Amino acid sequence: MPKMKTKRALAKRVKLTGTGKMKRKCAYKGHLAPRKTTKQKRHLRNARLVDKTDYSRVKDLLQ
Repeated sequence: MPKMKTKRALAKRVKLTGTGKMKRKCAYKGHLAPRKTTKQKRHLRNARLVDKTDYSRVKDLLQ
């Protein structure tokens, strides 16, 4: 059976931290920025960790 290929689209969006957790960027930041509040845009600027419910699914796609 051939090796599984890494999903390159996801690999470009997720980075591994030093402890092995997965870091991602926030959604809802791409467009329509003028109508969002400054506070909302400031909070979307920070990276988040992949949720534990999605962790195994994301890990399989990166293998």
